[in-house]
Amino acid sequence: MIRKALDRLAILAGAALLLYLAVVIVNGTLAAVSQGGKTPGAAADVRNLKTNRALFLRGRRIFRSDTFGDQAWWGETLQLHKAIEGSKFGGVGPGVSPKTALALGLKVDAAALPKKVVAAIKAGKVNLDDPATTLTLLKLNAVVGVKGFFKSSGSLRSVGLSCAVCHSTVDDSFAKGIGKRLDGWPNRDLNVGAIVAAAPNHKPLTDLLGVDENTLVKVLTSWGPGFYNAELNQDGKAFQPNGKPAGTLIPPAFGLAGVNLATFTGFGSVTYWNAYVAVTQMHGLGNFYDPRLNDPSKFPLAVKTGSWNVRHQPDLVTSKLAALHYYQLSLAAPKPPKRSFDPAAAARGKAIFDGKGRCSSCHMPPLFTEPGFNMHKPSEICVDAFQADRSPDGMYRTTPLKGLFAHAKGGYFHDGRFPNLEAVVDHYNSCFGLGLLPSEKADLVQYLKSL
Repeated sequence: MIRKALDRLAILAGAALLLYLAVVIVNGTLAAVSQGGKTPGAAADVRNLKTNRALFLRGRRIFRSDTFGDQAWWGETLQLHKAIEGSKFGGVGPGVSPKTALALGLKVDAAALPKKVVAAIKAGKVNLDDPATTLTLLKLNAVVGVKGFFKSSGSLRSVGLSCAVCHSTVDDSFAKGIGKRLDGWPNRDLNVGAIVAAAPNHKPLTDLLGVDENTLVKVLTSWGPGFYNAELNQDGKAFQPNGKPAGTLIPPAFGLAGVNLATFTGFGSVTYWNAYVAVTQMHGLGNFYDPRLNDPSKFPLAVKTGSWNVRHQPDLVTSKLAALHYYQLSLAAPKPPKRSFDPAAAARGKAIFDGKGRCSSCHMPPLFTEPGFNMHKPSEICVDAFQADRSPDGMYRTTPLKGLFAHAKGGYFHDGRFPNLEAVVDHYNSCFGLGLLPSEKADLVQYLKSL
């Protein structure tokens, strides 16, 4: 009798549970109907997808065309726009023609050119030696990373720069330097120093660095295409102890999803460097804070100018960092062109990479850098400490390896000291005493080219 009673209680409890679940399901369904037919979780997914797409599109716009108000520096202060338009149009000097701009490494977005302009260029009816043509390209927003601000009369009032000027290039599909955008690819043709040197007003720079005009021009023109000194206005170091320029190669902005630290000396994440560059390098009107730079012995100019703690009202940078970060993390590393490497040799090279070469102990697939703190002391990789010591932490980052072909120009490592991948492999073979045979080194190079 007791057992039968317990069985009846179990059946009743089960029925009650089923009834309760049914009520929950019905109520949940009714709630979902009231929300447009989706469960709360599904509605959240849809909302997040919309948010993600909105972030991507906003971030792309910011990356490509937002100057963060830096035209106040490049235009009104340095007066770079006057050098661009030339004396014929109210500026100074001969002006900058499209041929000159392309020679300086600036790129033209073919997608921004109207069909009539494209046809005229192909027909040879556009004068590429005339600064007036450059002004037209600026009005069309066709110069990658450069934005012109015009008066109602049509003359150039100012000029500003966006992230894309350094971190985008084009595929040369129309002509050399003219084509479809390649966002995230470093512009290793861009001669930043020569462009800055062309600005009519150098006084803000000479005052900052405490040097004369000739010294400033010597420093700027020492960089060359593809190089930039992002710490010069913090520590004042223009040259290495060996006399070589202290600038570093413009790094790629692709393939950084999942990567902890973003640059050669890695003293900040992707979004840190977006703020650092936007405010302290592009001179955008935004806020930036890093108390590590408030060090008079290591960063005397940062202390002098207060660039470690910058405030602007309004702040034109901070509200854009999330979308800009999202877009940059969406930029996948490009795949190498077909026939740019030997597949069979690359397969053998992978075994060397993962085995005898010990490469994957730091360049861990699929990120090809360490997950976590991807930094090393200079002595660990047999490299001098000069550039590392210009950062707060004195270390070098393990560089991600995907898409190496896209930033081969200028060499490898932060200062391009190794002209090719063969030299990089030779360096590590010697540094770590790997004992790689010539054939193994050759196969390893082919694998690196395949990434």
